[in-house]
Amino acid sequence: MKNKTLQRKPYARLIKKMFYQTLGILVVAIITVLLIRAAGQGYIGNLITQFIAFALGLDWEMASSIYHFYIRNNLDTIMMATIIVFFIIIFRFSLSWFTRYFDEIVSGVDQLAEESPFKLSMSPELFFMEEKLNQVKDKLERRAREAQEAEQRKNDLVVYLAHDIKTPLTSVIGYLSLMDETPDMPVEQKAKYVHITLDKAYRLENLINEFFEITRYNLQTVPLKKENIDLYYMLVQMADEAYPQLSAKGKQVMIHAAEDITIFGDPDKLARVFNNILKNAIAYSTDRSTINITAEQQNHATMIRFENEGSIPQEKLDSIFEKFYRLDDARSTSTGGAGLGLAIARDIITLHGGSIEAKSDSLHTSFMVTLPNTP
Repeated sequence: MKNKTLQRKPYARLIKKMFYQTLGILVVAIITVLLIRAAGQGYIGNLITQFIAFALGLDWEMASSIYHFYIRNNLDTIMMATIIVFFIIIFRFSLSWFTRYFDEIVSGVDQLAEESPFKLSMSPELFFMEEKLNQVKDKLERRAREAQEAEQRKNDLVVYLAHDIKTPLTSVIGYLSLMDETPDMPVEQKAKYVHITLDKAYRLENLINEFFEITRYNLQTVPLKKENIDLYYMLVQMADEAYPQLSAKGKQVMIHAAEDITIFGDPDKLARVFNNILKNAIAYSTDRSTINITAEQQNHATMIRFENEGSIPQEKLDSIFEKFYRLDDARSTSTGGAGLGLAIARDIITLHGGSIEAKSDSLHTSFMVTLPNTP
């Protein structure tokens, strides 16, 4: 009952005005008929009697008798019918007042479709509709703006990646050409060139993978294959796989979780989430530091927390989950990816009915993933 009252509340002003207008039309119809009756009662009666006498060829007394028997004695019924007729006529003309509300609504919808830069404005009775349409307008404009910004970042990133691909490719071709042109090159020098070429090839592979990541980014229609997951084993396996990147800068991962902790979700998708967060922590944490991963179950949710040494500026913290956003503004860096890792992580967690957030202070940065326990 309360919900129905809340739903009708926005229309109260419009309904109130419609009620008073309809009541006013009825009152006007009644007053009009009564005035006509009072002003011309005798005169109109004589006219009707004369018409009956003329039409039927009767004398005045006979026509007067017919007038009194059929009309005068049924005057109340005739007056009621006259009032109804007047009401219908006046109400029909008043509908043009009501239809202007529909014109205003249609005009507002047209302005939404045309992406008008101005706020919508309607009659006071349609304030609820004006407010709703302006909310929709703001939301559409915000989405369009975000899509445009994401597209611009994507275009800039593609240009940067295309430029960066030339550098390792040129090096690979150059060193291979040297070895091809110098077959009697000393073994030590050839080994050095092979090592450099391999590093450049790995870098080239990473850049190409980033291109693939950009082109295949679309998680809106990805189905989830959920099952019970051994979370502790997943985190340990992930840390082991990241050992080369960790050891290169003297970093390590510490896992704080019960060995029997489990979650319900898509193992492949969630592994991608945790890998993306860990890669981000490895890339932007200080050297020779420890990345702590904590997992615990609370009530009906499981919390997985990644914490590392290093700070993210507050002005960038709100944007790190956006598509194609990179913390490192440099065009060509070893840490800067396509800016999709955290955006993908957020979408996967959202598909699981969970949430992900980031916090940072002057010393530490943490990512908190919350997943529901109930299948």
